[in-house]
Amino acid sequence: MRFSVETWAPEYGSSIEAEDLVDATERVDATVERPLDDWAPIAVTARERPERVLFVDGVRRIDARVWIARGERVHAGVCASVAAGVVECCGGTAVVTRALVRRAVIAPSAADATDITTRHACYAHVPSVADDAGAAYLAIHARMTALEHEVVDGDHGAEIVVFDGPLRGRVDACGVGYVKTQHVQYVPDEAVGTLARLGDGERSPLMLIGDRCWSWYLRLPGLRGHPLAGVVRCELPATGSVAAAVGRADVVSACLPRFASQAHKEPRAPQNLVPIAGLEQRLRHLLGDPIVLDRALRVAAAQAVA
Repeated sequence: MRFSVETWAPEYGSSIEAEDLVDATERVDATVERPLDDWAPIAVTARERPERVLFVDGVRRIDARVWIARGERVHAGVCASVAAGVVECCGGTAVVTRALVRRAVIAPSAADATDITTRHACYAHVPSVADDAGAAYLAIHARMTALEHEVVDGDHGAEIVVFDGPLRGRVDACGVGYVKTQHVQYVPDEAVGTLARLGDGERSPLMLIGDRCWSWYLRLPGLRGHPLAGVVRCELPATGSVAAAVGRADVVSACLPRFASQAHKEPRAPQNLVPIAGLEQRLRHLLGDPIVLDRALRVAAAQAVA
């Protein structure tokens, strides 16, 4: 396969935040736990914390943008690396128990692309639906989500498994979606003021978003530069009764604040939880040196032309 590497650095290409893809038109029932007139911060009652908590996260990086030649036509593609891992928190310790790395060359099916093998890595071909950057990003994101499923698949034995980001179709009864940044307003206007009044460790009443998840907002402890500082949104699979979901939300809300990060150590404090921040650092290291990978891709491209 003939291909060439774009001269622009990958970070200057277009990017799309995952949260921008969330459907803001989903039906939301914000009255499953309380009527809107009764919406107010809920202080989580003290309860025993789970002994073992797992945190799952993934990272992605575009190593190079490529042009794939097929006859007289060229197609745009990207060479991307994704990684996912698990941190187990138990008894005051946090250990990365599993981490996986996958690499892919993402290009439209019309490009008739093949795998790219370099001295340092092999990029497996993954077809995208179009040439545009949005389609490539969706393919990368799908690869990362699948890898997050893979690293935690099996009998993990944990009561809570926190996925950094929305659940995205995960139905594990132990799974919790953890959304750090808010780009969609799910709370009706008449109740949105409740979020600003949340105290440290308090949560909002439960909502049902579409048919996919129970959801609520939680305030983590930390400095408050604005009314929604430290507010995150959590998700649970939309299974079981409202009472069971409320009990589960209380357990999660009582557990997460102790993992909140601090501003002098983490620029995304307190939302970027300490185990997740440490896992992200480890995963980015496992992705490898981008300069070395870029150079290896350019050598492979030159050899393909020759």
